[in-house]
Amino acid sequence: MADNFYYMVKSDIQNIKLRFGIIGNTEGLNRAIDIAMQVAPTDLSVLVTGESGVGKESFPQIIHQFSRRKHGPYIAVNCGAIPEGTIDSELFGHEKGAFTGAISDRNGYFAEANGGTIFLDEVGELPLSTQARLLRVLESGEYIKVGSSKVQKTDVRIVAATNVNFADAIAEGRFREDLYYRLNTVPIKVPPLRERPDDIALLFRKFAADFAEKYRMPSIQLNEQARRMLVEYPWPGNIRQLKNITEQISIIETNRDITPEILSTYLPDIANSSRLPAFIGGKGAHSGSKSFESEREILYQVLFDMRRDVTELKKLVHEIMTEREAGHHVSHPVDSGSHFLQTPALDVISDVPMVVPQVQQYPQVSQIQPVNKVSSISPVPSVTSKHSDSDYQDTEVYVEENLSLDDVEKEMIKKALERHNGKRKNAASDLKISERTLYRKIKEYGLE
Repeated sequence: MADNFYYMVKSDIQNIKLRFGIIGNTEGLNRAIDIAMQVAPTDLSVLVTGESGVGKESFPQIIHQFSRRKHGPYIAVNCGAIPEGTIDSELFGHEKGAFTGAISDRNGYFAEANGGTIFLDEVGELPLSTQARLLRVLESGEYIKVGSSKVQKTDVRIVAATNVNFADAIAEGRFREDLYYRLNTVPIKVPPLRERPDDIALLFRKFAADFAEKYRMPSIQLNEQARRMLVEYPWPGNIRQLKNITEQISIIETNRDITPEILSTYLPDIANSSRLPAFIGGKGAHSGSKSFESEREILYQVLFDMRRDVTELKKLVHEIMTEREAGHHVSHPVDSGSHFLQTPALDVISDVPMVVPQVQQYPQVSQIQPVNKVSSISPVPSVTSKHSDSDYQDTEVYVEENLSLDDVEKEMIKKALERHNGKRKNAASDLKISERTLYRKIKEYGLE
């Protein structure tokens, strides 16, 4: 009896994989699908967690299709892609005249999804004010439109997904603890690709066959060494990264037999992929940071670049003064008529403060002490000379160009957008910030 039940469940899981295009036989993946099937007939809230690119979006669809709401609407909302100023209106709707541009009444997603399922992707990116509104919907099914005082009712099943570490987000005050427990009634964890080594080759073959058919070319094949390299790679971008790399190789390589040498040119070197220190954004970051988390990486990069420039400037000045001393040092008795050779380059540079971006609005890096002067260069001893002042040409002084954090940040965002042909999601991922933060920065700097 038990064996029959086991094979029936296993058969159901395989059917779901075929229906929703899920590839893999890892125990963690099968467990996640099994939980989704069991919770589907209920109305419990579900929280799907996992790293970016693992395929979390498939599980809300499984839950909806196997629930009593399958004939109702299914709406997927990417919370991270909606600007903070309009997300309440998008989710809950607004009344005419509620804000500038509200020329008519509008229903939000919760009204449109009444009787069905709403999938809130990247729920960890929601502002705190919106989190309070969402908590009320979960507790009582009630919400209020923006600009209205009338309570609305909705019968909707909420499935949320995120790649945010909620323990850190709650500790830093970026996510409400009570909302977390309401969303996390039933947790589903989707394992990352590096924990599914047996599935990597299967996924590669599937993607290779799909792209061969799409572009009408022979399918690429891995030799044994290349297959081993593929399996041992950590895949920080998970399935999405594997799919992109497979497509690149399929299009670019004329040799359809892929060797480790060919494959290695498409796999980013994780160890050298970033010049930023390892603690940025991790546990070593300041726990008090909140809304400034997304800009911190840019600020660190600017400060480290400036420190390197200062070091190079010190070295240059030291070399100049060493050459001057070697070329013009003349031993001469000191008398009342003699004059001393001054060091104009050092005098001027030591009086010019280094321009450091203002970091008052970034509390987590406020402990970094700005460099005020080039003070570590030992002054060259004064020596007497028989040459007159006219024998020396004026020393050209280079004053470091003023650096503005806003200008640097704007330039980095502009370059990221150019690299990804204006695709904001890819640019945001490149800059290690959320899409909403990138959208706000684009508007702020006029890069639209």
